[in-house]
Amino acid sequence: MKKAIAVFASVFLFALFVAQGIATAGEVAAAISADDALKMMKEGNERYATDKMTHPHAGAARRQETSKGQTPFATVLGCSDSRAPVEEVFDRGIGDLFIVRVAGNVSNVDELGTAEYGAGHLHIPLIVVLGHTKCGAVTAVAKGAEVGGNIKALVSGIIPAASRSKAKGLKDDALVSDAITENVWQSITDMFAKSEEIRELVHAGKVKVVGAVYDLESGKVTWLGQHPNQAKLLGGHEEKKGH
Repeated sequence: MKKAIAVFASVFLFALFVAQGIATAGEVAAAISADDALKMMKEGNERYATDKMTHPHAGAARRQETSKGQTPFATVLGCSDSRAPVEEVFDRGIGDLFIVRVAGNVSNVDELGTAEYGAGHLHIPLIVVLGHTKCGAVTAVAKGAEVGGNIKALVSGIIPAASRSKAKGLKDDALVSDAITENVWQSITDMFAKSEEIRELVHAGKVKVVGAVYDLESGKVTWLGQHPNQAKLLGGHEEKKGH
């Protein structure tokens, strides 16, 4: 009960301070912890999956408010698949989420540069790497489909994930399902490996990175948590607590 009240108070002050110009976007965003942001994401997905959406922060008033600046509370690196609309999945509205979408939710230079902007300049405390069931990009790599053009380079980052799943002896649907989860971990691995800024922010306890998988049929998000090898990926240092 006390935690719920604390979350409500944080969100209320978030909106009030921005509306009155008392604090900058970065200062207000920093007031919402990663844990509070994650709780809001989970609650939004629960509403979505049970057809109890509230469609918050929509309409002319919200457009007017956010025209003065953006203060999203979470970054989502998700897939471009049309069946996985991020705002709807988390029942959020205008200005709530900073979204990066790319086939296979991979962490390449454009995606990481965008995520760095969110974490470093907008002071967003939470990054969610969101995979989804029946992902076409992961399926193509797992099943060895021929791809051409720029797609080959795009999905190359998925290969290590698919290889780990194949090494488990999995086949067909089980292989694809496991590879989708492995690809979320791979994307986070690549994020830490290629982005010194995000790595340092996580180590400092200013940003939390978690993985998740969205089910196209049920609408539910399965939360995977932080990378199981995060300490090693951060360079042998545990994330500082307090976020």
